[in-house]
Amino acid sequence: MPEIPLKYSLTIQQFNIEAKNGVLLVPNEGVAGLLIVSTATGYKAYDRCSTVNPENLCKIVPDVGGITVTDPCTDAKWLLMDGSPQKAPAVHYLKSYTVRIQGSQLIQVTN
Repeated sequence: MPEIPLKYSLTIQQFNIEAKNGVLLVPNEGVAGLLIVSTATGYKAYDRCSTVNPENLCKIVPDVGGITVTDPCTDAKWLLMDGSPQKAPAVHYLKSYTVRIQGSQLIQVTN
């Protein structure tokens, strides 16, 4: 997957960002958009580009419950807690980004 420089900030009030199954979907950032989720250990951000055949730019989608995501092109699955592959043909972790929370209103995502 190509390395794209990323520095993205969003405020909690930016409601134009779609939430699906408890996961924020941010378009037009990273390779195929961003996926941001709150976990027990803090916020995690991943690129939505599947790591299975990334050249196809297939966007992963959150599963019901917001615990896993699925590549609709291959049916591969990953765990949102750490981006680890959970179902073949996934073998590589999701591309992750650094998340910083500034105050109670700003989420900053960088690589």
